[in-house]
Amino acid sequence: MADIIEGIHPTRMELLEINKKIELAEKGYNLLKEKRDTLMTEFLAVLEKAKGLREEVVEAMNKAYANLISAEAIMGSPTVESIASAIPESKRIEISLKNVMGVRTPKIDLITDENAELKKEYRIPLTSSKLDDSVKSFNIVLERLINLVEIEETIIRLGKEIKKIKRRVNALEHLMIPRLRATQIYIKMRLEEMERENFFRLKTVKRKKERRAKI
Repeated sequence: MADIIEGIHPTRMELLEINKKIELAEKGYNLLKEKRDTLMTEFLAVLEKAKGLREEVVEAMNKAYANLISAEAIMGSPTVESIASAIPESKRIEISLKNVMGVRTPKIDLITDENAELKKEYRIPLTSSKLDDSVKSFNIVLERLINLVEIEETIIRLGKEIKKIKRRVNALEHLMIPRLRATQIYIKMRLEEMERENFFRLKTVKRKKERRAKI
């Protein structure tokens, strides 16, 4: 049997308080279990998505570098570097937060500046199709990498929250609730014992009164 709460007084008021605490603890336990199970489902789904995305990033990187190597072979490395330096920045990243069962997870968006894209078209001279393919491939890599970073960070945050909830669930299940129930049983037993003692005391007093009345 679990230990009882120290310093407890076996009174009816204390028993009512313990009953309320048990009810709250069990309600909290059920809610935390439900949250843990929901987060685990989300965690496994995101984990599976990350696995597929990692493979996509590797594939896109291999394709992009293959196209870049081909472009450098056709146009020469200095020309490719010169064109790359002339291209204006046209993309930026916006980071916000979303809520998954109380867990704040990142949302990363890749924003394209349409004006910069138009300027880019005017500045880029005629190039090899392999360089164009390489640019497209690296753009895909960038999108995939941003998605992967978002998912990886989500996995970390969900994992931390799941561990924290597991600790709370275990503490409630194996420590707090058993201790409250043991205390509840202890108080009930002591109250019943005191009632029996009072009953016998009253009977003894009654018998004594009856004897005196007969004298």
